Amino acid sequence: MPKKLVSNAGAVVVAMSGGVDSSVAPALLKEQGLDIFGMTMNLFALPKAACASEELRSCCGAAARRDAGRVAAVLGIPYYIADFRRTFDRAVISDFIKEYRSGRTPNPCLRCNRFVKFGPLLRRASRLGAARIATGHYARVEFDKTSGRWRLLKAVDSDKDQSYFLYALRQEELARTIFPLGGLRKSEVRALAGRFDLPVARKPESQEICFVPDDDYAAFLRERIPEAFRPGEIVDTAGRTIGRHDGLLNYTIGQRKGMGIAAPRPLYVVALDAATNTVVAGPNEALFKSRLAVSDVNWVSIAGIDGPKAAEVKIRSRHEGAPATLVPGPGGSVVVEFAEPQRAITPGQAAVFYDGAIVLGGGTIAQVL
Repeated sequence: MPKKLVSNAGAVVVAMSGGVDSSVAPALLKEQGLDIFGMTMNLFALPKAACASEELRSCCGAAARRDAGRVAAVLGIPYYIADFRRTFDRAVISDFIKEYRSGRTPNPCLRCNRFVKFGPLLRRASRLGAARIATGHYARVEFDKTSGRWRLLKAVDSDKDQSYFLYALRQEELARTIFPLGGLRKSEVRALAGRFDLPVARKPESQEICFVPDDDYAAFLRERIPEAFRPGEIVDTAGRTIGRHDGLLNYTIGQRKGMGIAAPRPLYVVALDAATNTVVAGPNEALFKSRLAVSDVNWVSIAGIDGPKAAEVKIRSRHEGAPATLVPGPGGSVVVEFAEPQRAITPGQAAVFYDGAIVLGGGTIAQVL
């Protein structure tokens, strides 16, 4: 990383992962006349064979860095690689392992956005003399003069909206962040990649967790915490033993397959109890719950709540969201009370609160009540 350049209020550092979205973002901003720096965050080290694999399409691997560099060359912008491996390992990978060990199901992309992709990237941008950063996320940010707060909004393209993953951003981060793709649809972004003649215009998308080869969670975790794959009991909702499991980490809430239990009706994973190393199984209706507790809450577009508030709440990224009431809880927590029971509420995932397109805030699902 070079020494700090002369401050340039119009300069923007764009996070480039080598994909189509993060390549079109700097092209659009440069077209608008802004001074752009491209930067790829080196977040982890996969084995050499995996790093070179085009099939894995890891967003932070060697192939991704090569593609990002090629795009920067086509655009004629300075390009840097920033080493965030220690930060990523501590904030994302270690937490991923800890949460699974505790019987929870984490979302590492949320942790990465919160602790790696914005705060640390903004500090690197400052060292380059840039006042702002930009990413290829599908979301929007605007300043609300009435409240004096920056607001996070859903993207125009509802199929690609990523506001759920960004609820943990703070006001100071939103104030310095640009989402150039928030007002576009994916088809438009693909067309722009072709118009800009970007070498990644036809590159397919990757949906895998970037640091888990072949998206094989169990193999990744077994290598790092083999002791967590202890056999144990499968019990029904009344606590009666109905089978055995081969390791708690092989199961997720709502899962049907893999239990090997003959039953007169389908059984699903209803809960995971790490303290007793027990899988709780039950019928589909046992997965529907109406109340949950949310911890580590971050309020985004509003300062907070001091009483019950109506909202639409998403309990996973692909959940459509459902009407609920937010109730203040102890220590800044929030209790969510859904108007209708929701299926497979999973501790460790995020609950994000919306008012229409506006992200009010969100936090981690701590407990199903």
